Parts: sequence; structure tokens; C-alpha cells
Amino acid sequence: MQSNNYPKLHNATWPGVVGKGPGSEPFISLDSLLTMTANAEVGGVKFDGIDIGLFDPHVPVDSTDDGIKALADKVSALHLNIGSIVAPIWPPEGGSAMGSREDRNRFVEQVKKSCRFAQKLRELGVRPNGIVRIDSATNPETWSVDPAGNTKLIAATFREACDVAADYGERLAAEGEICWGGMHSWKAMLDTLEAVDRTNIGFQADMAHTLLYLLGYNSPEDRILPVDFQWGDRAALTEGLKTLTKALRPWTIDFHVAQNDGTVHGTGSHDKTGRHCLATDPNGRLNIAEDAGHWLRNEDGSLTKAFRHICWDGCMFPNSVMEQQKTWNDILAALVSVREKHGWYEAE
Repeated sequence: MQSNNYPKLHNATWPGVVGKGPGSEPFISLDSLLTMTANAEVGGVKFDGIDIGLFDPHVPVDSTDDGIKALADKVSALHLNIGSIVAPIWPPEGGSAMGSREDRNRFVEQVKKSCRFAQKLRELGVRPNGIVRIDSATNPETWSVDPAGNTKLIAATFREACDVAADYGERLAAEGEICWGGMHSWKAMLDTLEAVDRTNIGFQADMAHTLLYLLGYNSPEDRILPVDFQWGDRAALTEGLKTLTKALRPWTIDFHVAQNDGTVHGTGSHDKTGRHCLATDPNGRLNIAEDAGHWLRNEDGSLTKAFRHICWDGCMFPNSVMEQQKTWNDILAALVSVREKHGWYEAE
């Protein structure tokens, strides 16, 4: 029997930027992350590609066509592809999706630039699949002043962004993370997605972030697990994951494999969100390979095949950890375990 070769296995490069910089540790260069990604290997298996964020100091969203081609050539030379792309929709270049008309115009303009960039990569043959990732670019506290009105505004902005993305043949994925207003709980996320009413928007599930949905951080009324839940109760955790994924799986078009210890964390300018843990962290609350199946398989056990690559996301690790090749080998091993359990084979 031939080994699974789908979904393809990608590494995220934005952990070299997110939570780094002033007030934290130095950025890790894109070249360093590309080298460590390309050098990772587990039992003869290597990473298939990377997912990237379109922001300085890695990849400016305003890159010229020559700059985009240079990136494509650099990645291809390492026998990697590029998949999903993070649009830099935050202020000051972007703006809140529920802000002023000017804020919202900047948000949509950043999505347009990102979709153009993504289309160019597809045309260059280095990006066979993937989405453009967005969020609301606002916090839960601001959103909660007027939940209904602000959700309506976010949805209107996302609709405009979807229409722009459609012009470039792109799909948008809204990131489920507790630090984004209107996306900070599973119910708020569902309300927002349903209100957008476009076919080219979906949900980006991250195993570390969505675990916090179960606990009701920033939205206690939407908590799924009992208030007296104990982490040793694996049965309750499994039922909670089933409830969560039943609601959001039909929307899921992009997926991050990750680990979480059940706490929140933030460094630099990044707000507190679900703490990413190393794949080998003994305090991790998830069984990575098993729990990924709640997202990758339908309730009847069949594979969704809703996305053709999966990506590891692990932000805000110390540089001393991220600069070790072993870290990336361990991460690749976790991805391989997910694909072995929930993947499929296609002749290429």
C-alpha cells in the first residue's frame, strides 16, 4: 500500500515575525526559516511547502512583479511550494473591518493587494492551492459595545473583500482566534460567516486557537466544556471537540495543525491568544493526530478533502527554540502523523 501524499505538508513562516520586534525578540529572517524548513526530514519525508504572511520584514504586500517572481524562484529552488497567504489588513496600512468607511476601505484595499500577489504566485506555478487569510482587525472589547451592529459591519466589509477576491479567483478564510472581535468565539464566528453570504469565504481552523473556543475565553456564554472541566477528562474533551467541529467543519477551508496547553499567551504587540506549544510539549492538551481528525473527517468518518494542504502554526516561541533544526523536524513529524492517519494518496 502506497503512503499518503495528501494533504501536502506546509510550514508557516510568519512565526518569525508575529510577536517579535520592539518589546520582544528580534525577527527571524525569511531565509533562515526557509532553510530550516527545507532541511527538515523525517523518515525520508520533507515539507512540501510554506504558507506566508505578506508583511515586513519578510514579504512586503506591495512587492513588484519582479519581487514576486524572485520569491517564487527562491522557494522553488528549495523544492517547496507556497500555499495560503496572510493579508496584512491591520492598521495603520489596513483598518478595522467594523471601523469607519475609511478604515474599511483600507481593509479591502489590503485584501486586493494580497489577492493580486496570490494570483501572481499561481501564474508562476509555485502556488497550486491555498487561501488568503483575513480577520476582523479589531478586538473583542470594542466589538462587544454593539455585537449585532458590529457583526453587521464586519460582514459587510468581508462581503466587499470577497467580491474583490473573486476578481482574482481567490477564496478568503477568516481566522478563528479569541483575540479578534466577532471571531472570538465559535458562535460569533458562525454568525459572522453566515452574515457574509458569499461562496468564496470560509473558516481557517487552528487546533491551538479553537481549543480556547471550548473554554469560552473572551466569551464565557459560548463555553462548550463544563465550568468544572478537568483536563484529565478525555471523554468530555472529545465530546466538546465534536460539538465544535460539527458547527465549524462545514465552513473550514484551511487548517493549521498545532498544540496548546490550555492557556493564553502574547508577546510583543500581539494580544493574548491560545498559546502555541511545541509538538512535543508534555503539557500539550491535544492528541495532535487523533484530534486533527475531528476537522479532517466528517461525522461519518469520511475524509472531507476540503483543503489540499495542512500547515503547522506555532507563533511566539523563543528564538532559541525556533533556531534549532530539531524543532522543525519534530513539527514535521507531527504533520506526518496527521497525514498518515487522515490523508489520502493521489498519483502525481
